Amino acid sequence: MTSSAEERTKRMIHTAGCIIIGDEVLGGKVEVIICQTVDTNSAYFARFCFTLGINLKRIEVIPDDEDEIIEAAKRMSENYDLVVTSGGIGPTHDDITYQSIAKAFGLKLVLHEDALRRMKALSKPHPSQPNFSYDEPSPALEAKLRMIRLPIDTSRDLESQVLFVDEGLWVPISVVNGNIHILPGVPRLFTQLLDGLKPRLLPRLTDPEGKGIYRLLFSTPMAESAVATYLSELAKKVEPKGIKVGSYPRWGKGRNTVTLVGRDKEYMDSLIPEVEKNVDGIKVDKEDEADELNPVDLES
Repeated sequence: MTSSAEERTKRMIHTAGCIIIGDEVLGGKVEVIICQTVDTNSAYFARFCFTLGINLKRIEVIPDDEDEIIEAAKRMSENYDLVVTSGGIGPTHDDITYQSIAKAFGLKLVLHEDALRRMKALSKPHPSQPNFSYDEPSPALEAKLRMIRLPIDTSRDLESQVLFVDEGLWVPISVVNGNIHILPGVPRLFTQLLDGLKPRLLPRLTDPEGKGIYRLLFSTPMAESAVATYLSELAKKVEPKGIKVGSYPRWGKGRNTVTLVGRDKEYMDSLIPEVEKNVDGIKVDKEDEADELNPVDLES
C-alpha cells in the first residue's frame, strides 16, 4: 500500500470524487440543517473543482454504515485523483468515518498529539461542561479524543497524512491512501478547510486557475421538450471536441437555461449564433439575467 499511497500523494490531479456521509442526510431527520449541509458542501466542492480545472466525476451520499463507507472510500480512491469526504468525524458513537476508512486500508487509529495540543489551545469547554479537564479521565474527554484518533500509516511520513491548513482551527485534514481527504460535515468548517487545502493542491494541477474550462449560458423562453431534438443533435456534433451540452428547467421563472461546457473556447464561441437561433434565446452571463424578457411560466 505504501508505494501506491505515495504515488497518489504526488500525482497530478485531473479528477475528483466527493462522499457525503451521514444517516441524517438520507433520513431527512433535520430537514433545514441537512439541506444546508448537503447542498452547501457538495455545491461548494463542485465550484471549487470547476474553478481549479478539476473534473468532478462523482458525488455520493451514503449512511453512517461501516461497509458502505469502506466500499465507497476504496472505490473512489482507486478511480479518482482527489477524494473528499464530508461528515462523520464528530464525538458521538455514530461518527464512524475515521474508523471505517482506517479499516478500509488496514490502518490503526492513532491519537495525534499535535492535534491534541491544538485542541487544548483553541477549543473552549462547552458551557454545559464547566468542570471539564484534559487532565482527568471522563466520558467528555473520551468523546473529544475520538475526534483526533486518526487513520495513520506508520510506515509513511506523518506530515503528509495529517494537514493543518488553518492556524485558527484545531481540526486537521486526515489524508488516507494518499488521496482521501477527510473533512467535517459542518459547512463553515468544510469550506474553511477546503480553502486552506487549495495552496497544497495548486502545484499538482494542470489548469490551476480553471482557465481551460469554459462555460456558455443561454437563456431561452422555449420549453425543454421544444429544444430537445436540437440539443441532442448539438451534443452529438460537439462530443468529439469534448464539449458537453446541458439543459436545465427553471420552474416558475419563465425561461430555461442551456449550457455548453468545454475547453475549446474558439470553437464554442463560433457556436453562439447557431445556439441562440435554434433555442430562440440569448447568451447570458447569469441564468436570471434575461428573466424579465419573458415572465411567463414554462411547461417542460
